[in-house]
Amino acid sequence: MKLSALALSLSLLALGQVAHAAPDYAQVQDILTKNACLACHSVDKKIVGPAYVEVVAKHQGQADAAAVLAKHIKEGSTGVYGPIPMPPNVGITDADLKTVVDWLVAGAPH
Repeated sequence: MKLSALALSLSLLALGQVAHAAPDYAQVQDILTKNACLACHSVDKKIVGPAYVEVVAKHQGQADAAAVLAKHIKEGSTGVYGPIPMPPNVGITDADLKTVVDWLVAGAPH
């Protein structure tokens, strides 16, 4: 009985660890360009705001990372990465927001 419970647990754990494919960077780049995100951010270097790899590092391993990132993008934030506030991006669609957040949670691959 214990062996079958262990096998079931390992199977469920493996299913939970299945990696979801990150959104295609070209698609994400179009969204970032359309919403003026690239005026302040880049993938790997700080401009006005943090590089996306810095955002990924800050939120890596956090269970609520997707929700926090979505909130920061949509509503803006202050003091998260320094004194310069991030303005809200109210014009981003929910679908585009989800794509960008999925990309960030996947490690911002490019």
